[in-house]
Order: sequence, then C-alpha cells, then structure tokens
Amino acid sequence: MEFIKNQNWVRVENGIATVGLNNVAQKELGEIVYVELPKIGAKVKADEMVVVLESTKAAIDVYSPISGEISAVNLALTKNPELVNQAPEKEGWLYQIKID
Repeated sequence: MEFIKNQNWVRVENGIATVGLNNVAQKELGEIVYVELPKIGAKVKADEMVVVLESTKAAIDVYSPISGEISAVNLALTKNPELVNQAPEKEGWLYQIKID
C-alpha cells in the first residue's frame, strides 16, 4: 500500500464534509479499478484509514482529513470506480462525514 500526502479534497456544507481524492493524486494512481468504501455510521478520527483504492499501478489507503461519523458513501463507485478518474472533484467523491 502507498500513501499520497495531501491526497484529499474536502467541501463542507452545513456540518457535513464531502471528501474525495484530488486530481493530482488520481493522476498519480492511474486508472482506478476498485474502491472499498467505509460503512455508514462508522466513527472515524482524522488521519485514520477509511477507503482503499486499487488502480492498475498500485493500491493505496485513503486517510480521513477530519474526525466524525460517516453519513454517506458514493455507491456509484462500486460499479464505476473510474468515476474517481473521470470526475474526482465532482461525481467521483468518496464519502461524506458529519463533522465532530
């Protein structure tokens, strides 16, 4: 597993943060072929691993930039993991977290 420093983007609205892989990180990884998402309701701390991404080049752990409770995951990625490459900062978001 690899770790890409500062790999996330975060957008906060009404106490809910949407988190995704940034454009630079997805380019470094190459074509994403598998995404393992966290469970809704899971409590996570900042810097805790929450997502696993596998690409044609490598597998990486994605760490949460903030603490809170997972409130939603992007289920579209289970069938179309390439959305992380195609629109990493839009339709390719990974999960939402209710901020502590």
